[in-house]
Amino acid sequence: MKRHGPPGSPPATLLPHLVDGKGRKPSIQVIEYDKDHFEERNITDVSELAAHLDNRKVTWINIDGLGDVEALTLLGTKFNLHPLALEDVLNTGQRPKVEQAPDYLFIVAQMVYQDKIKTICGEQVSLFLGKNFLITVQEEGEFDVFDPIRERLRSGGGLARKLKSDYLAYALLDSIIDHYYPVLEEIGNAIEELEDDLLERPSREMVITLHEYKRSLTQLRRFVWPLRDVVNGLLHDASGFISTPTKVYLRDCYDHTVQLMDLVESYKELTSGLMELYHSSVGLRTNEVMRVLTVITSIFIPLTFIVGVYGMNFAPEGHNGEKLPLNMPELYQPHGYIGVMAVMAAIAIIQLIIFKKMKWL
Repeated sequence: MKRHGPPGSPPATLLPHLVDGKGRKPSIQVIEYDKDHFEERNITDVSELAAHLDNRKVTWINIDGLGDVEALTLLGTKFNLHPLALEDVLNTGQRPKVEQAPDYLFIVAQMVYQDKIKTICGEQVSLFLGKNFLITVQEEGEFDVFDPIRERLRSGGGLARKLKSDYLAYALLDSIIDHYYPVLEEIGNAIEELEDDLLERPSREMVITLHEYKRSLTQLRRFVWPLRDVVNGLLHDASGFISTPTKVYLRDCYDHTVQLMDLVESYKELTSGLMELYHSSVGLRTNEVMRVLTVITSIFIPLTFIVGVYGMNFAPEGHNGEKLPLNMPELYQPHGYIGVMAVMAAIAIIQLIIFKKMKWL
């Protein structure tokens, strides 16, 4: 959900991100590395950063928590971060974007992942990419999708330790994008199971579930579509913050965003098709019920007519004993009741045979 400052507040108004009414004190992790060295530490105060920065190495500063405005303000002062960019960091729910500043690139992305109980979660990640540093700011930090990157940096595997901060920014964006796949796969599998159930036993609860999936896919589309533009903007960056070797990897990242867009659109079309399938299934079942009821009604119409005629009970004789003409002599036949019932049964059987031949049953 996007957060805003009070209406009419001045630009660059920094408001703490509150969780349950409390501002969470940020935890700060600093990783410094080059081809031959790696160092990782946790600090408690932004003011300690200056003592650890080494311009000959790549410095990754990861901040979890947005409850301390003073810490972010101090961070902005040390790295010359624009107050409007810091405002976007605190006002979560921003549209993914990339903005160029004299000393850095400001990148906003929406991170989506599944927690321990497979609940789909998401939060905003803000990145400040400089020549020798990368600052990432997350909302919570309890979960993120960067652990594989940290492990590669610790082990020295791949190119992570050999290239500069722009490659690290690519690796983090690539991890964010790749974690959309399992989320979409989970939704896709659930939709396929729902499709089978819709064919067998459609219900109102399924429609509610379909609407939830459609709303989730709409939200994912709002994240992925501008994220594709972000990667494309980094591909065509002319500021010098993105090197040519890194742009080669960004092309692959761009392909992934296009694939994600195709998946999101495909699943959205599938949910719309399932909604139509639900209405068709309900209409088909209603038609079957109406057909059965119509057949039953058709059978009972002549039977009801016969019963109604014989229920009139006209007397065959007058008060003086004289016989009345054109009356109902069957009323006093010894086997009249059995005969009428037999005629009614024969009519019903004949109708059933006719309906069966006409394939109405």
